[in-house]
Amino acid sequence: MMLSTISPPSPRTDRTPRWDVVASPLGPLTLLHGARGLVGLRFAEHSIALASPLDPARRDPDAVAPAAAQLAAYFAGQREPLDVELEFDGTDFQREVWAALRMIPRGTTITYAELADRVGRPHAVRAVGAAVGRTPVAIVIPCHRVVGSDGSLTGYVGGLARKRALLELEGAKIGARPVGPPSRPPRPSSPGRRATASG
Repeated sequence: MMLSTISPPSPRTDRTPRWDVVASPLGPLTLLHGARGLVGLRFAEHSIALASPLDPARRDPDAVAPAAAQLAAYFAGQREPLDVELEFDGTDFQREVWAALRMIPRGTTITYAELADRVGRPHAVRAVGAAVGRTPVAIVIPCHRVVGSDGSLTGYVGGLARKRALLELEGAKIGARPVGPPSRPPRPSSPGRRATASG
């Protein structure tokens, strides 16, 4: 699955994003666009809570129109994956986690432990979870597809109701073991030891 890359921020002096608000089944979404791509997606309550309000002079529907069109098609069940150009700061580790999130297929979920395994950090589940929580462009980077170890819904920047709505839209199973494929084959039983079923 080929996706657009996550570009680093533009080195230009003026990095104030252009922005617009678009309607969605989850409520208004504020899209922010930098010099080369989308730098943020905010739900309504997060935009209201901003300490520094967005500059009205930078409101530019044309700048976010391609991303808005893809999101509209996604909510209509007509497009996957979202191939939106992205541009934002992040550590190498965070960007690795965000790239792995974009590889989770629609209609599937994985656990934080499985995600940590996929990025080669099986013992850094907490750090992976923190990186997931700092995803700057929700939905486009599908952090909603990561669930608890038992398949239960866990924290989401847009709230659990929105997380559930997104997973239901995508046809994912909720409240059961994740449906994503395992990242590595099961370990064979030791010779002479009787295998037992787990559940």
